[in-house]
Amino acid sequence: MATVRAAGIRGFAEVVRELGADPEPMVRAAGLDLAVLDHDDLPIEQSRLAALLQLAADGLDCPDLGLRLAARHGLDTLGPLAVMLANSRTGADALAATERYLTLHSDALRVDRAADPDGAPGVIALRYRGHPQGPPPVQAMDAGIGFLHRALCLLFGDGYGLVEVRLSYQPAADPECYRRFYRAPVRFGAPESLLRVPERLLALPVAGAHEDLRERAEAYLRTLLPDADDMAGRIRTVVDGMLVFGAVPMDAVARALALHPRTLQRRLADRGTTFARIVDDLRRDRARHYLTATTLPFAAVSARLGFAEQATFSRACHRWWGVPPRRVRATRRALPAP
Repeated sequence: MATVRAAGIRGFAEVVRELGADPEPMVRAAGLDLAVLDHDDLPIEQSRLAALLQLAADGLDCPDLGLRLAARHGLDTLGPLAVMLANSRTGADALAATERYLTLHSDALRVDRAADPDGAPGVIALRYRGHPQGPPPVQAMDAGIGFLHRALCLLFGDGYGLVEVRLSYQPAADPECYRRFYRAPVRFGAPESLLRVPERLLALPVAGAHEDLRERAEAYLRTLLPDADDMAGRIRTVVDGMLVFGAVPMDAVARALALHPRTLQRRLADRGTTFARIVDDLRRDRARHYLTATTLPFAAVSARLGFAEQATFSRACHRWWGVPPRRVRATRRALPAP
């Protein structure tokens, strides 16, 4: 099952409200939890995201909804990958990072470099590939390839030199809408969806890039790659980001890591541990920090650790340390404000 981070619909609620409607019934009708409107890192089944955008476009008579959504997205839509892109040395480095790490945002989308389909000198193609089954979902494709164009504008300026846009489907909105959005010629019904861009873009420096930030971002992204060695470390990172939402199902973590749940279990068993043990250890470590290094109320600590009730958190403290939370907190010294 292909998934994408909920950041892929960031701005959806605002667009819908501006059009005079309530986004929540649409989210429910697409089979999604309302939490996807507020929490970027929740995984969404890609087909449901596409259905949501199409449902909204049809219901609101807004055929350019996907383009409107793309116009609202910043690089931070991509989560930690955004830091690496913004601090890449050149366009070629940013493209290489996208090709390698975009799977952490969605396990179905791909962006890669190809030869220019017309063979024009000094021109290359940036292909956008996704939604491999069935006809292209127009609104989702408009949002995706529209965001690719916007990301290039953010990295290199609005005049980065877009030569032409080719889309593998027919337009939902007036073709002039697409030309205004891209500020370039747009051709529909092409064999592939791509942006034709100047090859010199690969050598352009990314303004304001910092080498140390790029290195730190890449070190973090490497811990999340499906083929990374430290499986337990990768799981801890994902679980840490999900705890505040409550119980962390193993299948949700597996989806975030682009793994089947049974594969995740097998790899952990090979390393002599379990998913439950990793979650419990992480909660214990975070609890120790919150109790001894902050003044957060016990109820807030319990919520941040994903416990349904404060009493459950208290029982966990007894299991970990043999004492209640207040006794753990009594060991602290001068505490900073939360």
